Amino acid sequence: MSTLPTVLLRAGEAERIVAGHPWIYHGSVLRLTHPATDGELVQVKDHRQRFLGVGLYNSKSKINVRMLAPERVEVDRAFFEGRIREALAHRQEHLPGASSFRVVNAESDFLSGLTVDKYEQALVIQISALGMDQRKSVIMEALKGIFVPTTIVERSDVASRRFEGLTESNKILSGELGGPVTARLNGLSFETDLLAGHKTGLYLDQQKNYQQVAELARDKQVLDCFSFQGGFGLHAARAGAAHVHMVEQSDEALATAQRNAGANHLADRCSFEAANVFDWLKGQTATKPHEKIVPRWELIVLDPPSFTRNRASVPDALRGYKEIHLRSLKLLKPGGTLVTFCCSHHVNAGLFQDTVLSAAYDARRILRRVASYSQGPDHPIIPMIPETEYLKGFAYEMVR
Repeated sequence: MSTLPTVLLRAGEAERIVAGHPWIYHGSVLRLTHPATDGELVQVKDHRQRFLGVGLYNSKSKINVRMLAPERVEVDRAFFEGRIREALAHRQEHLPGASSFRVVNAESDFLSGLTVDKYEQALVIQISALGMDQRKSVIMEALKGIFVPTTIVERSDVASRRFEGLTESNKILSGELGGPVTARLNGLSFETDLLAGHKTGLYLDQQKNYQQVAELARDKQVLDCFSFQGGFGLHAARAGAAHVHMVEQSDEALATAQRNAGANHLADRCSFEAANVFDWLKGQTATKPHEKIVPRWELIVLDPPSFTRNRASVPDALRGYKEIHLRSLKLLKPGGTLVTFCCSHHVNAGLFQDTVLSAAYDARRILRRVASYSQGPDHPIIPMIPETEYLKGFAYEMVR
């Protein structure tokens, strides 16, 4: 280990790494003691030559080093087995009984650049860092030893790979896949296409929130916007909603939601509509002069995709969030509940709530917050790594 290339940091750059953040940017590097090949394990020291840990190097990336450990370790199969078992133990403690969940959540499980999702007996991996990509075969062996999966699918089809000098990859790495798989979330069955579906398949980060929001749905007329494959809508229907109407732009996702409703014997409580949610809400709130909107919904769920991928687009995103909240509040019955989510890391919870309240002001509504939501425990949050916290949500009762 003493022969590893050494990355020396500039003065003042070590504190963040000691506190637990795994990314060392190019601008933080003072020099290398001798050249390192991309993907190689390196040791990191501060400007006074004090050892900080080891990580994987990549000169092509703005993130020159992704830290793996504060001590000297061999990055072999045993290393990956140990880290993955630690991550699995956390899930088993906080999601007892779950059979589909995120096993490894990259930085928040101290494996920067590696994501692993479990859908029953199938695994989906996503690799976004060169060093992890070079160790894919070792990672697969570790996963096979722990889970004995029927198949391992790679969904490394993320644009960020090109910043690491990688091309996108979407394929079966091990085993066979005869078509969509059926995953169970909270006892409900959801069909998901692991090779062609959105992200790695389902929104596993909402698994606990599906149940919690469903508790608000009994005997209610429910509107589920951006319904995707029916996560919130079907949980609401099972919980005793009088009726659930799901609105989703993707015809394919909506067709899957319909099949999921049938598979869970909930089709009689559900209706489905393919539409752009912005346009749909605008149409529902359009009135002629002297006409009034007659609200019909007692529970509205808004779970849109991220409206922003960078800080520069935040103002446009906030205008979009305000628009859907303003129109949704006009469709909500007095005493009804609005449940809303934001999955953008660049919009924090305070800013998101301010946007909702601004919409409420314009709609002349007063809201009472009755619940707050976050990402599931299979997407752990490390406060020292702000990038690990992205999903936030609130439930508001309309009191006036």
